[in-house]
Amino acid sequence: MEVILLERVEKLGAMGDVVNVKPGFARNFLIPQDKALRATKANKARFEAEREYLEQRNAENRERAGEEGKGIDGTQVTMIRRAGDTGQLYGSVSVRDVYEALMLKDISVKRNQIIIDKPIKTLGVHDLLIRLHAEVTVPITVNVARSEDEALRQAKGEDVIATQQAEDRADANESAQERAEIAAEMFDGDAPEAVADETVTEGDASEGVMTEADMSRAQHPEPVAKPDEAAVVSTEEEE
Repeated sequence: MEVILLERVEKLGAMGDVVNVKPGFARNFLIPQDKALRATKANKARFEAEREYLEQRNAENRERAGEEGKGIDGTQVTMIRRAGDTGQLYGSVSVRDVYEALMLKDISVKRNQIIIDKPIKTLGVHDLLIRLHAEVTVPITVNVARSEDEALRQAKGEDVIATQQAEDRADANESAQERAEIAAEMFDGDAPEAVADETVTEGDASEGVMTEADMSRAQHPEPVAKPDEAAVVSTEEEE
């Protein structure tokens, strides 16, 4: 469907441009919002007749939006959400969530003025834009944290996830070090005794004291081999 733009519309064109858009977009947004007219011959003539008035109206709206933006520019809203150890949210922050958070701060905007380019699915401070007019946008930030304490730290510029991961690594290294020290102490405590036992055993053997091996051989003597009977008979016959 062809429409005449009555003001600048991002990604479409400037005031007075005739553009082709999807019928649903024209009927549900552009025309009801007084941003465009159907590009009929009558409407084209009407636009040219009212161009000066429309330009004046647009300038007034732009100025009013600029004044409103001064009270919104740089606003930060905080949202407490559940998230995993990696900072991934159990869900996402939507336009509705931001809209409601702004309302709690007595900042009145329309939902379609809140621009979220991609879903917010992680902890941290995220930059958004509020489009108050086709030519006026103001930045805000959304601080998504698991607690008020984390939100305060993030507001000061801290990456709480990186801090947590560093602390976890430090704890793991400390635990590994403690286990290594305990193992070393156990080894150092047992090793001298074992070495002492071996020294004593070897010393006793050199001085003629019976060792455990000697006692075992004494208790279980090796059998004495009997003479070969055939060899005995052979010897007697030769005599």
